[in-house]
Amino acid sequence: MNEDKLNQENEAAIASLSPSSAPLVRQILSKGHVPDILTCIANLSSDEVFTPPELVDKMLDIFPEEVWHDSSLKWLDPACKTGIFLRQIAKRLMEGLRDEFPDEEVRRQHIFKNMLYGIAITDLTALMSRRSLYTSKNASGDKSIAKFDNENGNISYDNRPHTYKNGTCIYCGNKEGGELDRDENQERHAYNFIHLTEKEIKNMKFDVIVGNPPYQLKDGGNGASAAPIYQYFVEQAQKLRPRYISFIIPSRWFAGGKGLDLFREEMLHNHHIKQLYDYPNAEDCFPGVEIAGGVCYFVIDSKYTGKCEITTILGEDSSTMERYLDEIDVFVRWNKGMPILRKVISRNESTISDIASSRKPFGLATNFKDFDAYNNPDKYKIYSSSQTGDRKISYVQKTRITKGFEYIDKWKVLMPKAFRLGSATDGGTVHPIIAEPGSVCTETFIILKTFSTEEEAKNFVEYIKTRFFRFLVLLHKLTQDATSKVYAFVPDLSMDRVWTDEKLYGRYEITDDERQFIESMVKEI
Repeated sequence: MNEDKLNQENEAAIASLSPSSAPLVRQILSKGHVPDILTCIANLSSDEVFTPPELVDKMLDIFPEEVWHDSSLKWLDPACKTGIFLRQIAKRLMEGLRDEFPDEEVRRQHIFKNMLYGIAITDLTALMSRRSLYTSKNASGDKSIAKFDNENGNISYDNRPHTYKNGTCIYCGNKEGGELDRDENQERHAYNFIHLTEKEIKNMKFDVIVGNPPYQLKDGGNGASAAPIYQYFVEQAQKLRPRYISFIIPSRWFAGGKGLDLFREEMLHNHHIKQLYDYPNAEDCFPGVEIAGGVCYFVIDSKYTGKCEITTILGEDSSTMERYLDEIDVFVRWNKGMPILRKVISRNESTISDIASSRKPFGLATNFKDFDAYNNPDKYKIYSSSQTGDRKISYVQKTRITKGFEYIDKWKVLMPKAFRLGSATDGGTVHPIIAEPGSVCTETFIILKTFSTEEEAKNFVEYIKTRFFRFLVLLHKLTQDATSKVYAFVPDLSMDRVWTDEKLYGRYEITDDERQFIESMVKEI
């Protein structure tokens, strides 16, 4: 694109920015370099995850070349923020359809009026998207490069109300009476695409659906509690039965969890997913934005059935492997870890998750505070977040224990219910605790295993500290949450000996290359 054209697009997009953001962008542009304005916008704030142009181009690169030469296709971005997807698609189509439409103006009008469509997530992003694509917020105005009869063009927005049943929106789960239950003069964030009626869905026909949907919505829980919402965009897109679907979304769905278990099952068993690119560190896609568990983008090809080509990218390193997403019940993002995991699984040994406790092993919540400073025969010693933080010894009345009685008189190894592994993607480590007989804990911890002797408990702690143990946890664990299921790949071995990495590598026939990979992924304690 020439500099005059880029300046024109930049000025159009600046006009859509807030009064506080526009001066900053103008200052950046005044330095002499003329960057893409949407690159600047993508790095202004982490409140909303805007998509940098470079990332959009990577996503579009994985479509087959023929889509850029097919003038019959209809493209939809169902979550327009800056209009960057439609703009980058338009650039490719303008080149790809050159032979079919030699006249540039005829080509442009066909592409903008018959091929490109968008549904904005707010009124402001609708204006920004129109300026990005048409160079005017009014698609029928004199400054618009597309000649529409209406001011919206093909980029729509409707500030819809939520549809409630039993106090919950039937489409997105928003709680009635919450902060998003607003009047028509305020944004309700009832995102149009996922609030379509069945009749509206039947009347829509698109060949390619691509975008970066909103990731979460406050769900009325404690503090800043929020529920994932991006899965609804993927599910809705599939209802429209297009030829191709491509979204960039958080990778937390790999392991399921809050509101994602059914979505994970459907995605893992979807053999139409042809390619998937996974970024464990979201900043590799969105500079300055932290998204726990990373992000991924994929292409669903309705006419393809088979293995998925999976590429994992961490910084400058990447690996690619073809495999079925549902080879096991969670998605393992590290391709080089699959041969190791297959060796472990082939032995058919029971795992730590089979014996670990559930959440709240003794019925005491994380915020339990009814501690005593003095002990007597009617009390148990208690391990809690406050007790481990300031090292005070606390006690709790035995009558407050409602479950987990089978654990009380044994040696127990406790692990925090949330921790960071000390891996290639974070800087944390693990802190197991040996809890003596006659002790309990709050929901801050889960019990990994119980023992008859202290020596066995100590041996188990040494097992936890091995790189091999923590690597197998890493294959399952995407975020700080660490319930019993993240130990599903870790064998439950006898603790009549001290297990070291050397012994474990020998037991599972780990090669030198595999050992090197394990040790590159997990730091030594």
